[in-house]
Amino acid sequence: MGYLHEGHLSLVREARGRADVVVVSLFVNKIQFNDARDFDSYPRDLGRDARMLESVGADVLFAPEHEDMYPRGFRTSVEVDGITERLCGAFRPGHFRGVTTVVAKLFHATRPHVAIFGEKDYQQLVTIRTMARDLNMGIEVIGLPTVREPDGLAMSSRNVRLTPEQRELARAIPDTLFEAAKRVRGGEKDAAGLAGWVRERLARTAQFRVEYVEIVDAEDLAPLTELVRPARLAIALHLGHTRLIDNVALDPA
Repeated sequence: MGYLHEGHLSLVREARGRADVVVVSLFVNKIQFNDARDFDSYPRDLGRDARMLESVGADVLFAPEHEDMYPRGFRTSVEVDGITERLCGAFRPGHFRGVTTVVAKLFHATRPHVAIFGEKDYQQLVTIRTMARDLNMGIEVIGLPTVREPDGLAMSSRNVRLTPEQRELARAIPDTLFEAAKRVRGGEKDAAGLAGWVRERLARTAQFRVEYVEIVDAEDLAPLTELVRPARLAIALHLGHTRLIDNVALDPA
């Protein structure tokens, strides 16, 4: 959705190595925002983004206007059931319907053979992969690992909203997730107990307002009680007026 950072550019570089033509879509999708203030304040700088994309070898920048994507009388939507109701979906009504609808439209507009997304928005990645499979779109959906700042914080366009003090506090997020993953590699099997430990540790930072902490199956996002197969620890919290999400892979020993 724009205001690009190194995480986005890593997707373009990967695409450059896989395809003859690389198309980047850039569209701040109004219908996936359940808070109008969040949409209005979302950072935008099309000129800056275009220069960054050119520097890493993108061939085409597809940046439609709202009216191009949703002309007068538009009334069709795409939904993926079963994996969008939990995690972010439980707190952002209509969000994933907006995501899948716009991505389906972008796929039809650009006709890619391969589509590349980051794992930071892990629920989004799984949702889009499921949509492409279920609707026989013939698109290989690839996920790339989250790109992080030197102190571990997941890169996000929203990070620019953090004050210097908040940015320092945010270091506790990756520290907590990495420690949880280490515990699983060390033999921890109790998913509920581990999620509780993560929530308690995050709650030590008074400025965090924790939205959710969940451990789910890495393939279908089903909740887990025991860590016996690949899983994801996913969290969402608010720091000031900024909502941050992150996740890590949990690989049982």
